[in-house]
Amino acid sequence: MTNSSFKNFISKEFKHIFRDTRTLLIVLVMPVIQLLIFGFVISSEIKNADYAVLDYSRDYYSKQMVNRISSSGYFNFKGYIDNQKDIEEVFKNGDVKLVLVIADSFSKTLQNNHYADYQIVTDASDPNTASILAGYAQSIINTFVADYFGNQTDMMRIDVQSRMFYNEEMNSAFMFVPGTMVLILMLVTAMMTSISITREKELGTMEILLVSPLKPWQIIVGKVIPYITIAFTNVLVIILMGYTVFGLPLRGNLILLLAVSSLFILLALSLGILISTLAKSQSVAMFMSLFALMLPTILLSGFIFPIENMPKLLQWLSLIMPPRWFLSALKTIMIKGQGLQYITKEVLVMLAMTAFFITLSIKKFKVRLE
Repeated sequence: MTNSSFKNFISKEFKHIFRDTRTLLIVLVMPVIQLLIFGFVISSEIKNADYAVLDYSRDYYSKQMVNRISSSGYFNFKGYIDNQKDIEEVFKNGDVKLVLVIADSFSKTLQNNHYADYQIVTDASDPNTASILAGYAQSIINTFVADYFGNQTDMMRIDVQSRMFYNEEMNSAFMFVPGTMVLILMLVTAMMTSISITREKELGTMEILLVSPLKPWQIIVGKVIPYITIAFTNVLVIILMGYTVFGLPLRGNLILLLAVSSLFILLALSLGILISTLAKSQSVAMFMSLFALMLPTILLSGFIFPIENMPKLLQWLSLIMPPRWFLSALKTIMIKGQGLQYITKEVLVMLAMTAFFITLSIKKFKVRLE
């Protein structure tokens, strides 16, 4: 009897969603629209970006140039690396955003032959940031050469080679497709779940459900299963559109990507359930979802504004924002093509947050029942 009631309850929730045109537009049509709208992404000035140097010269002028870059306010010097293989390694680990490669006999060649070359290598999994940083570095180096060699610069030819790791064509989709996925999953799972459960409380039907043969946990699970299904469908649609429409590659393991997405969906659902236990009306639930979830997702996840450029207080605050960790994992898997060992920290943080919010939601729900 209980199993049959549970199945009927889930079926009723699906029917309720598909009968409500407004809800249907939000959970199915809006993801596609947002994915298309976010083709134009806001850019901002970047400061304190970490960089490393591969210096084959290690002479006076090359060291002075590194000092000039480090003191500019735009870059934080993280140290020297030893060979070309280390470049990809520091990018994989997320240690730096840019690597400056200085050729052998940099100073001697520049003074004697009026010629010198260097290479700027950036992590273009975030193309907007990579382009800005490459421009900053090139401008600082050109100013350095002019300051040290004065009028000789007219006779010098500086050969600059910029290379964009992971995104050679600087496709902006590499930035907004993962960010849109995070935004949509927060919208569909957390906000819609909180509103759905709060609606039952506001209309007085929650009390009817509680005296039905269904157990409290079955009521909650039955309410969220449709949104889990829709959210997972949105993940597949966004990945497919990113690949076919915007040319976003899927370099990592698809199963790992779907598993991490499922973990984030569960985390967002636990947040939605927690909000529903705190809110007394749908309007309050929507207000809490927008200001506690949606705005932080846009502003503090690194989707639009680089976290490195934020004040320290906001950088620390972003550490407790689930979207920051999911977005980092998405880019590492989809764009950099890395495996689980490179997103261990992100997965552990999301697991811990999920456990915490589920535990807190259960406690709050029990208090409501009492």
